[in-house]
Order: sequence, then C-alpha cells, then structure tokens
Amino acid sequence: MSEPMEYPFEREGALTPCPHYARLRAESPVSLVRMPSGDTARLVTSYEGVRAVLGDPRFSREATLAEGAPRLAAAPQRFPSLPNLDGAPHARVRALVSREFTARRVAALRPRIQQLTDELLDALAEAGPGQDLVQAFAFPLPVRVICELLGVPLADQEKFSRWSAAFVATTGASAAEMLAAQAGLRDYLAQLLLAKRESPGDDLLSALVTVHDQDEGRLSQEELVYLGVSLLVAGHETTVNQIANGTLALLVEPGTAVKALTDGSEDDAAAVVEELLRLHLPGDETLLRIAVEDVTVDGTLIRAGEAVLPSLGSANRDAARFASPDELHWDRPERGHLSFGHGSHYCLGSGLARAELQIALRSLFRRFPTLRLDVPLAEVPRSTGRLIHGVSRLQVAW
Repeated sequence: MSEPMEYPFEREGALTPCPHYARLRAESPVSLVRMPSGDTARLVTSYEGVRAVLGDPRFSREATLAEGAPRLAAAPQRFPSLPNLDGAPHARVRALVSREFTARRVAALRPRIQQLTDELLDALAEAGPGQDLVQAFAFPLPVRVICELLGVPLADQEKFSRWSAAFVATTGASAAEMLAAQAGLRDYLAQLLLAKRESPGDDLLSALVTVHDQDEGRLSQEELVYLGVSLLVAGHETTVNQIANGTLALLVEPGTAVKALTDGSEDDAAAVVEELLRLHLPGDETLLRIAVEDVTVDGTLIRAGEAVLPSLGSANRDAARFASPDELHWDRPERGHLSFGHGSHYCLGSGLARAELQIALRSLFRRFPTLRLDVPLAEVPRSTGRLIHGVSRLQVAW
C-alpha cells in the first residue's frame, strides 16, 4: 500500500481547483489519504466512482458514529443528526421536514427572498463602492432566510455562526473547540425548542416540536435537537459560500453568463447557477462514509471498515462526464453535477438553495451592472480548514 497523501489539500487561489484531482482521476481514482484526525481514508475522485459511493447503502454514514470509527477531524461527531442516519431512521426523520422544502413551498418563499435581497442591495448601494460583499450581502441573506424559516432569532446570528464555523472545521479548530461548538449548538437549540413549546410560532421548529409532543415515536428529543442543529448549520453555511464563489467567478470570467443571468429567461438564470454550482461549489469533499462490506469502486477493493471520502469537487470536473470541465459554460448540454450529493442523502434544501442563488445573483448583477473586483484576484482570500469553504472576503466596487 502506497504512503497516504496528507489531506486536506491546499489551493493556490480563490477560484483554483485542487491541483491533485486531475492526476488522481487519471492515475488513481481511489487514493489513500491521511485525514487531520490521523486516520486514513479512500479518496474517490471520478464522477462515476463518487456517484456510486453516494448511492450505495454499503457506504454508511451511521457507521461513523461507532466508538473508534475512522473520523475526518480531530473531534468525532457522535450524534443522531439527519446527515448521520441511514436507512429507515434517516427516511423517518427526513420525511418530517421534507414537506417544508417542496417545490411549492420554495416557490411561496421566493417573494420573501426577493424582498430580503432588495433590502440588502439597497443598503449596499447606500454604503457605496469599496464594500466587502461577503459581509454586506452573501452572509446576511441566507442567514435571514434560514432564521425566518426555522424561527431562530436573527439577533443570535453572531453566536450560532461562531459555533457553526467550528462545527464544520477540519483543521481550522482544535478538538476542544469543535466539541465546544457541538455542545453550544446542541444547548442553544434545546433551549430554543423549549421556548417554542411555551410560545409556538408559524415556523419549522415550532412545527417539529408539535410533532415530537404528539408522537415521540416519530421524533425523539435528541433527534429533534440535532435536526435543528443540522438545518441551521447547513441552511446558511453552504449558500453563504456559494453566493460569494459564484459572484467572484462571474466577475473574473463573465463570458456570456452574466448577460444570460441578467437579461435571459428564468431558465437561463437557473442554468448559470447550476454551472457555478458544478465548477465552484462550496467545498470539495462531502461527508465521510464507512464501508460496511467489501466493495469494489473504480477497480479498487475497499474493505469493510475502511473510511471513504467522496470528492464532489473532483467529480464535477471529470472530463469523462463533462466536456471542457474546467471552463464555465452556462449552456452546456451535460447536466448532473454532484454538488447537492446523490442518493438518499441528496441535499434536502437544494430547492431553497437554488432559489436563493438565482435571486441573489440575478438581482446583484442587475442592480450593479458595472460591478467589479476592487482588489487583484490573487488577494481574494478563501477560507481554509473547513469542510464547507469558499471566498471569505470579496471587496467590490462599481
């Protein structure tokens, strides 16, 4: 067995893909890496290999909860959150919230998302050029949307965002900080749910409290708390990063994409967003799995008990699936990026995320048609040490 590569990999720039993926896809699509925890994992980099892992129940999320199981970061995540469940328990919990993310429900939310977007863009225009678009727009929009949907006080955003950053850390926080963030989010959601029980509102958390109270067999107290944690963290971390990533990509390589976004049909705008999701997704790998049986992927035997790390960022740039995979072509005929995953753990909030991205990017470039970077591209920073990451500061002018 070859010496494992040290993971995570470093990027050279904010829009530059990991330098190893193309070589690994060609030479070793299932490679051995050493994770920050010190454990090893099989990194899967081809499109077909990643899709196979995500859709195969023999690669388990729940197995990562076992004592002594391989883990990605220094601290384990041993709790029954929605992403950590498999099979019937996962289906049961997912079904309780999936109705809030149906196409009809998301369509009903679009006017409110547009209103929040317009308010933030008004404030940006009033502040004038030279602003950090992440803090002025990319961060507050998804936070406000998810807070309203869940019924989380917006005034608490600094608190839960700090915990959230450590919650999704790989190397960017110590084990103690990661565990403290897990406890902080758990206790915060537990207290908030108690408040919802005393004074329910017209929000998702209140509805879930009612489900629990009426029939605890459908949702235990622990599942309820960690469902809230999962929805809060995933509901803003990914979209914040993707708005920033997409904006930077359109500023650097606009081509015909900006015109399609601002002047084209809604379908054109949606196609631009899909291509940005494929090429500049908020992170490279998805959650770790563990093989519960011996399975062969891309000609490599993965033994039961081995950890597997599916690389979405690499799969989305596989030339076997996408022509000219490193170029932004908003009207490309090949679809099917894996940025929202695949299989039973396909992102529950994908419809909401798409709506936010379409409205945010289209409104931004329509409102500021002369939007430009206010610093050299080489000076645009990208967050590091996190499973979910992207452009962390974006100075713009117009």
